[in-house]
Amino acid sequence: MANIRRQATLKSLSKLFAEFLRLIFRSKQDIVLENLALRQRLAVQQRSIKRSKIKNTDRIFWVWLARIWSDWKSSLIIVKPSTVIGWDKRGFKAFWRWKSRRVGRPTIDWELIKLIRKLQKENILWSAQRIQGELKKLGIDVCDNTVAKYMSKNKDGDNSKQQRWLTFLSNHAKYIVGIDFLVVRTVFFKPAYVFVAISHDRRKIRHFSVTSTPHSQWAIQQLHETFAFDEVTKYVIRDNDKIFSDDFKAHIRNFGLEDTPTAPRSPWQNPIPERVIGTLRRECLDHMIILNEKHLHSVLNEYINEYYNVSRTHMSLVKDSPEHRPTQKEGKIVSKPILGGLHHVYSRVA
Repeated sequence: MANIRRQATLKSLSKLFAEFLRLIFRSKQDIVLENLALRQRLAVQQRSIKRSKIKNTDRIFWVWLARIWSDWKSSLIIVKPSTVIGWDKRGFKAFWRWKSRRVGRPTIDWELIKLIRKLQKENILWSAQRIQGELKKLGIDVCDNTVAKYMSKNKDGDNSKQQRWLTFLSNHAKYIVGIDFLVVRTVFFKPAYVFVAISHDRRKIRHFSVTSTPHSQWAIQQLHETFAFDEVTKYVIRDNDKIFSDDFKAHIRNFGLEDTPTAPRSPWQNPIPERVIGTLRRECLDHMIILNEKHLHSVLNEYINEYYNVSRTHMSLVKDSPEHRPTQKEGKIVSKPILGGLHHVYSRVA
């Protein structure tokens, strides 16, 4: 037993003597680096009471220390040496990924990418080669593979080549006229009825008429005044008002038009006349006291023929009026009052 204790004591003394010799003969650089490592370890341990939190700066420090100090493992207590080596490998992977990021075709300007996608959106039947040819005519030299790379990927498959509802409706709008009735109360609360016919393509009010005693023959007369010399319109959209009698429907067919009634209680199926009736109320009739039938006709005639059709801009027409209004850039700006100044028409004069 005494021999075992004696051997353990000699072993401890030899370790202490070896450590003493290492401290005496080691270089000043090793002392500085060990001191730096101990200070960094202390800073890490002071961040949290429960568990030391290691940041990216700590990882970079130990990777750097392992590269310049051969005895770095002796001062490493927070993590294992294999962890530091793993940090070094991860850093190299990140560096190599950053260095080799530009692989393949060079990128093009973002403005050109937006132009390619605009051409694709506006021309759904165009292929990459067709878009590339159009860009070439615009002075932009880019290959068709690059165009195909930056075209939007549609998830609908073959449905992406089908025309949109807006395109379909725009192609048929010039052949459609919607008709409807507007009821206005006079100063003595008597009803006056306004017949309105509006074309779908330019939102132009083709015809209107006023009466206090509406009947089928009067409605048929409005058809004659609206479509007598019309060779473009093919479809007439209307609701199911009782004034649209069988004779009225027959006259629609006699004009070579297709009668298209809406479903019962479905005003949204005839939206454009409904919208223009709302416009007539909000911008004109809600601000007037109508005296009689003649007064109502005079008010609507001034609003429609001097303002709505010729000057009022529409969002659906790209801020143009139903009757094309040219842009004026030179001359003095003058205004013409409509309905006593309720609205104004602006133009330029030399």
